[in-house]
Amino acid sequence: MQNRTLEIGVGLFLLAGLLALLLLALRVSGLTVSPSAETYRIQAYFDNISGLTVRAKVTMAGVVVGKVTAIDLDRDSYMGRVTLEIDKRVDNLPVDSTASILTAGLLGEKYIGLSVGGEEEVLVDGSTIHDTQSALVLEDLIGKFMLNSVNKDSE
Repeated sequence: MQNRTLEIGVGLFLLAGLLALLLLALRVSGLTVSPSAETYRIQAYFDNISGLTVRAKVTMAGVVVGKVTAIDLDRDSYMGRVTLEIDKRVDNLPVDSTASILTAGLLGEKYIGLSVGGEEEVLVDGSTIHDTQSALVLEDLIGKFMLNSVNKDSE
């Protein structure tokens, strides 16, 4: 009888460990098991979205207010079109707000930072943010630095 109790205890312990790992995997990947809050969608066009991924966070003043739901290429303008899902609690974003692709930490995780504009008209579902700043590409900076130093040496 005591052997059976021990086996049931070990089984429950393993089950709890597997559930904890599943919950951790869901939290790290950005997926949730709870229903999402009320949101609205806006779009932003960038010249370069290097490193930005779907489910990247959207922040305003350091607070997460949404996430990236889609990234694709606009075939007319050849720019990257990013669809953002913003929480309804942030329903007063002015139409002249700015969206920038920023880098978090040393690992280089990309996210979108929103800066508030000054207009009285606000963004609604389906609106577009026109003022954007693209991702900073490290290779481009290194190339410009190297080219500038080569030009200085040749003078």
